[in-house]
Amino acid sequence: MLATTLRPALVMILFMTALTGIAYPLAVTSLSQAVFPERANGSLLTRDGHVVGSALIGQTFTSERYFQGRPSATVAPDPADPSKTVSAPYNAANSAGSNAGPTSKTLVDRVQTGVADYRQANGSAGPVPADAATTSASGLDPHISPANAAAQVQRVATARNLPPARVRALVEAATEERTLGFLGERRVNVLLLNLALDDEQKDSQQASIQSR
Repeated sequence: MLATTLRPALVMILFMTALTGIAYPLAVTSLSQAVFPERANGSLLTRDGHVVGSALIGQTFTSERYFQGRPSATVAPDPADPSKTVSAPYNAANSAGSNAGPTSKTLVDRVQTGVADYRQANGSAGPVPADAATTSASGLDPHISPANAAAQVQRVATARNLPPARVRALVEAATEERTLGFLGERRVNVLLLNLALDDEQKDSQQASIQSR
């Protein structure tokens, strides 16, 4: 009686393990590698044979020569005390928002500081785009709004000694439209834009050398 009951149960466990634990993952992995390998491998971006980041995950840019992404509230364990955490922007191992409510003094102070720093860095006295001072829910958003990018054009152009019109053209070229025309908002991938800036600078320098 016991053997009669156990045998079907064991057979079903082994069958489902083979199906959902081996066959299905292998099929999905093989299909994704065959159809869209770049996305399946994390949408990694390379320059000169080195991986410089992913188009799906933001990263910190501090130089005036680069466009800067939106703030990130992700954290990591404190090396001095693992029971505590420290700020670690764009930590892909700990995707999260700040979870601070609208009445949080910490949140209000951080936003006010972010607005002041943004205005000082970009020489702007007008309204600051919301995404320039607030974090995304994931803390990993690689995009900024076109308005945020436009406000940074003059700073980047000055730092790189490029015509502002050319930098604005790069921003426009990097602007992604709404998915299917109606989902989400228009957006600019910061890493892709900064890589385009570097490429533009290289092309300009090579053209200058060749014209001598």
